[in-house]
This record gives sequence, C-alpha cells and structure tokens, in this order.
Amino acid sequence: MIRFHLKCDQNHAFESWFQSGEAFDKLCRAGMIICDTCGSAAVTKSVMAPAVSTSSAIASPKAVENPIEKLRDTVEKNSDYVGDSFVKQARDMHDGIIPERPIYGEAKIADAKKLVDDGIPVVPLPFIPRKKTN
Repeated sequence: MIRFHLKCDQNHAFESWFQSGEAFDKLCRAGMIICDTCGSAAVTKSVMAPAVSTSSAIASPKAVENPIEKLRDTVEKNSDYVGDSFVKQARDMHDGIIPERPIYGEAKIADAKKLVDDGIPVVPLPFIPRKKTN
C-alpha cells in the first residue's frame, strides 16, 4: 500500500491510499479518483517527500495493514454488503425508490464511473470485502 498526496485542478489537497502507483494511474485514467471537496476528477499526485524512519525500528507489514483493516471493520460493521447489486441499489437509493442506507459491494469500473457521472456518490474501497473472500 502507498499513500499519495493528491491535488485537484481547483487546488484542493487531500490524501488517499492505493495498492500501487499503477493502481493509482489506472483509477485516475478511469475517472474514479475524485476530490472530496469539489468532486473534480482532474486529480494529480502532489510533490511529496518520502517518509524516512530515523530509528532502527522498521514498521512491520502488520502495522501498515492495520489502518486498512480498521477501515474494513468499520465499513463491514456499519454497512450492508449487497454484492453485485451495488450499482442498482445505489441508483435506487439516489432516485428515492428504496430507503437510503450505507451499503458496499461490487461494481465494474465503467458502472461505478456512470454512478459518479450521474451525481451518485461512490468511493472505491482499498480492500476486498470479507464476504467476497469466503
């Protein structure tokens, strides 16, 4: 996992975690990275300094995974997993057909981009849901 400092074309700065630099590039080309302040998809990486430890102790992989696991636990505890029906349910909630509630699930990139284009707020998650891994 890598954390990038990002900036949109409106000069709003924010950070996000990605599996790799290639994952960032792929999501950015697909318009899936958006500014949480203004919604712009014109996002670039900002200049950033590497994090260098001055102590002899190096963070373990477990320490790096911990924030992602904490996020996964929070999402899974407070949201309903809807699997492949994510796009339909997100759209139905936005259109007032079904009651709003926190959900997470699966979506093809093109379908998720269409949701964003239609003003339906969605965010890619940096983990595979446990329900999918079982």
